[in-house]
Amino acid sequence: MHIRFTKMQGAGNDFVVLDETQARLGLNAAQYRFLADRHFGVGADQILTVRPSPAPGLDFEYVIHNADGGEVEHCGNGARCFVRYVRDKGLTDKTTVHVKVQQGEIELHMNPDGRVTVNMGAPVFDWERVPFNPMGLISDQVNGWPVFDLALGAQGIARVGVVSMGNPHAVQRVDDVDTFPVLAQGPLIENHPAFPKRVNAGFMQIVSRKQIKLRVFERGAGETLACGTGACAAVVAGIRQGWLDSRVDVQARGGVLTIEWAGQADSPVLMTGPATSVFEGSIEVPDTLS
Repeated sequence: MHIRFTKMQGAGNDFVVLDETQARLGLNAAQYRFLADRHFGVGADQILTVRPSPAPGLDFEYVIHNADGGEVEHCGNGARCFVRYVRDKGLTDKTTVHVKVQQGEIELHMNPDGRVTVNMGAPVFDWERVPFNPMGLISDQVNGWPVFDLALGAQGIARVGVVSMGNPHAVQRVDDVDTFPVLAQGPLIENHPAFPKRVNAGFMQIVSRKQIKLRVFERGAGETLACGTGACAAVVAGIRQGWLDSRVDVQARGGVLTIEWAGQADSPVLMTGPATSVFEGSIEVPDTLS
């Protein structure tokens, strides 16, 4: 199968973007893994697929597959690249588009400076919806918000706040993200039995009430240079615990994202950041892969 693609990145989080507005490509999990492979395919953290509107009031549908081939609920950096893609390709001339994702709908806005603002919706704290099972875990309260101790064997204990931004996140505060053992703890948190669908592990260093540094070990992708939903989750966790103001610059390894949240449970989280096309091309995707 010969397919065309666009390679994009948002704060270093990189994507292969596919256009299925005219017809479905019918790719399977192994073919998504091939596209994401940095040695044999194009190379990406996620594969983003643009599909036509599934219902009145929506402009497009947006489907995300991780580098391991599994479909996931949400990707904030990908959402910014999505709106940049559909405008650059002439699929819409709107500056604000409404898009269906796996867990609902999101609103994307192209700013005059070229950055994109995504209304990520309200954070989810209900354990069943995250999903998260706190049974048997030691918990505490920080500023009235529960945090939980995850036992990580030889890696000790990770004290995390749990929230969903359309996908599950476990966020812990660390003294120094550059020296913290993210690559050792990340997979242990990702696969902790308290998270039946695995979890994205966030490691947050607070620089000031208006700035944090962040590393995220993502489900099915490993550590990425930036994670949009992870930045939102970290800021929400920091605000809930009384550490951060309502507008925070998040310094990821690939760039800066600005996150805003008013602090009420039903308030939407707004994320603003860059979205850039890197190159376009075509690739032969084998029909049979394992």
